[in-house]
Amino acid sequence: MKSTDYCRKLRGMSNEELAVRERDLLEDLFRLRFQHGVRQLDNTAKMRELRKHIARVKTIMGEQRG
Repeated sequence: MKSTDYCRKLRGMSNEELAVRERDLLEDLFRLRFQHGVRQLDNTAKMRELRKHIARVKTIMGEQRG
């Protein structure tokens, strides 16, 4: 999914839905970091992608607050 499509989808969500999405992404990132630490993670680019998704969610949440 392109980042513009992803952002458009996020902007259609409520604050509660965004908070849940952020929590889910943070849990996924934690799991990937753990796998990376024990050398079980094959695709390290997935960590970077998740961090960007988290940043996008936080940005949208900030826009909706302000």
